[in-house]
Amino acid sequence: MNDIHREWIVPDWPAPAGVRACFTTRAGGISPPPFDSMNLGLGSGDALGNVERNRAILRACLQSEPAWLRQVHGSTVIAAASIAGQAEVEADASWTDQPGVTCVVMVADCMPVFLCARQGGAVALAHAGWRGLSGGVIEATVRAMGVPGERLLAWLGPAIGPDNFEVGDDVLQAFVAHDPAAHAAFRPYPGRPGKWLCDLYALARQRLAALDVTSVGGGGFCTVADRRMFSHRRDQGKSGRMAALIWLAGS
Repeated sequence: MNDIHREWIVPDWPAPAGVRACFTTRAGGISPPPFDSMNLGLGSGDALGNVERNRAILRACLQSEPAWLRQVHGSTVIAAASIAGQAEVEADASWTDQPGVTCVVMVADCMPVFLCARQGGAVALAHAGWRGLSGGVIEATVRAMGVPGERLLAWLGPAIGPDNFEVGDDVLQAFVAHDPAAHAAFRPYPGRPGKWLCDLYALARQRLAALDVTSVGGGGFCTVADRRMFSHRRDQGKSGRMAALIWLAGS
């Protein structure tokens, strides 16, 4: 296993020894524009060979091949060990309590939610765009881990920030129907009736707090504003994909 690229992001959280995590950026790969350069998304429009080479570069930095998912903005959670080395399986989160098994989700504006047990022994990742978040993907992931919320740590990875995530009334209502307090995470978009600026990070913190997860870090990025990141919205759909990864170090 090699060191990760110097421009990739390592979560700044009090994870216990043995928990490893990282988040790739655009840097370190071989894809040409507009997918330059570390595009890991098979369905992005980039040449398959480029994506496969980029995934091989990533794999060389890890302890094992990631358990790739076919993400559908839902709330299905799968045990990463059950699909390790297989083709992509439809799910939006995975978890493991086995050392050497790597959980992964891919994003380009949606929020990756990293989770680990405070004492180690279990880790997970959830792909939380607004649909998955409102549909309960965080809650489903915590249930799958089988660890009480007060014994978990969370880190919110790079996502579209609250100054750039314009949504309609349907998104507001999807969250408020679950918890009226969610309204605090929405600001009216000036001059655009029926449009709101949505804070995914605030919504995730609300959901985590309801699960008794009180140690929550991250949430300071914006994939639209930060040119180190891919952004589906900023780049009008012609965007690569980044990977969030977490695993328990093995022997």
